[in-house]
Amino acid sequence: MQAKKRYLLLFSCCAFLFFGYFGYHHFKVHRQSRWHQHLSSYSEESDLVHDEDISPSPGFRTRFRTRRRSSSGGGSSRGVGGGDGTDLRGANEAVDIRSDGVETRDCRMENCFDFTLCEQGFRVYVYPVDENVPPSTSYQKVLSVIQDSGYYTSDPSQACLFVLSLDTLDRDTLSKDYVRNMPNRIQRLPLWNNGQNHIIFNLYSGTFPEYAEDLGFDVGRAILAKASIAYENFRPGFDISLPLFHKTHPERGGEDGYMDSNKFPGTKKYLLSFKGKRYVYGIGSETRNSLYHLHNERDIVLLTTCKHGDSWKEYKDERCDHDNAEYDSWLRLHTGLFGPGIMTV
Repeated sequence: MQAKKRYLLLFSCCAFLFFGYFGYHHFKVHRQSRWHQHLSSYSEESDLVHDEDISPSPGFRTRFRTRRRSSSGGGSSRGVGGGDGTDLRGANEAVDIRSDGVETRDCRMENCFDFTLCEQGFRVYVYPVDENVPPSTSYQKVLSVIQDSGYYTSDPSQACLFVLSLDTLDRDTLSKDYVRNMPNRIQRLPLWNNGQNHIIFNLYSGTFPEYAEDLGFDVGRAILAKASIAYENFRPGFDISLPLFHKTHPERGGEDGYMDSNKFPGTKKYLLSFKGKRYVYGIGSETRNSLYHLHNERDIVLLTTCKHGDSWKEYKDERCDHDNAEYDSWLRLHTGLFGPGIMTV
């Protein structure tokens, strides 16, 4: 009788512990899955009706889905492979596995930058110019500003940061400034070290119509200072997002500016004006597809035309006819607002 009581007591304790543990675990998971539903929301339903304006064009979506389907067939486990094993990533997205297990796409300052090189101070070294591939005027401005600064050093052993003299600003294969055979040229640099403590400057990458972020070489552990860098390719706390500047941008600023009036609002009729192409296929359409929301024909005039390349009619959307007509009309009647062939903001 005593044995039965002891077994019954032991069974009751085990059942209590079992239900207590799994009951608490279920409650914890349920609570964690619902906590975000109680957060305040500042969005409205009207914010969601224009998603199609910031999504890639239909042509690009079709090609992207085709590419995704072809890439799902197999390929290398280290790359985004196609059915034939082809790596569909750009060369700058190639994955490099360091001996310490860090992939270059996961680079941060703490794991891909050697701070011991900066113990003697922050000095920047610029590689000697290769006479066979002289830099473009725009990139020479970048190099000149660095070399004329107080951070420049001609001694690489004193350098904390290294800058290539090879022009990497324009990596569009159709550009006259495109430097070919870049992978081999970079690998021949004795201080490259897979890009560690180097910085790469880039404004344009890829070519029409996709404009994929393919630099044509692997940046490795180098810091990428780039314009129009995609969110998924940006390495936070490591890469640098640059504004896109024109080739005629001056090397240095002029005299100090001054304010001739503090009247607000201003007396000018137009607060903002813009004219340009609205790409209906390929990369680059997301932002310009949304400009019509701001265009009010009074103080904000944002004009876009779908006429771009030879295939725009094949991909044109329901707004193209209206946009094209309005674009041509405004240019005829308000030439002074934009100037001949000038895009203003």
